[in-house]
Amino acid sequence: MADDPHSVSDILDAINDLADNSDKVAVGDVVEALGSRGFGPFLVVIPLIDISPIGSIPGLPTAMAIIVVLIAGQMALGRKHLWLPAFVERRAITSGKVKKATKKVRGVARFLDRWFHGRLPALTKGPFVRAAAVGCIVMAMCVPPLELLPLATTAPMLAIAAFGLALTVRDGVLMIAASALAVAAVTIGTGLLLNK
Repeated sequence: MADDPHSVSDILDAINDLADNSDKVAVGDVVEALGSRGFGPFLVVIPLIDISPIGSIPGLPTAMAIIVVLIAGQMALGRKHLWLPAFVERRAITSGKVKKATKKVRGVARFLDRWFHGRLPALTKGPFVRAAAVGCIVMAMCVPPLELLPLATTAPMLAIAAFGLALTVRDGVLMIAASALAVAAVTIGTGLLLNK
């Protein structure tokens, strides 16, 4: 893609374009299409998987946390584009399923674009990206011990998703909110573990 997407709707458009041009859409194709914005969307999607009902599957939150560390670690090191192992990049689903999925989340995308967009964008660049990456890694490291407690991984995963969304739509106000949510998540998690 010549231009990186600038909104959640742009991201859905980019993925839909991939589906229009091929029978299947591979994870690697999506990463390539999203360009430097690839980090943010993946940091939104991975936590949402954990927060969804399937997140109660034993071991899944820890697996999602490991993926977050892989992604955020690359951000912290200053990589411009997301790298994933070849076996992950080759994973693909049919274009029909991709189009159906993007259609289903259009309403959510419009809502997010209306509320989160380009405020204080300076807070989503340079050292702030690396600070967000470190925050995501810290949140992900909180997940394995919290997995032993029902729904306890929700707070750190929400903070990671907020960082991901802030980076995706370049919203510095949301970046500040994500930082506050991260502090709250650590406080709550520590309290739960100490009172276990």
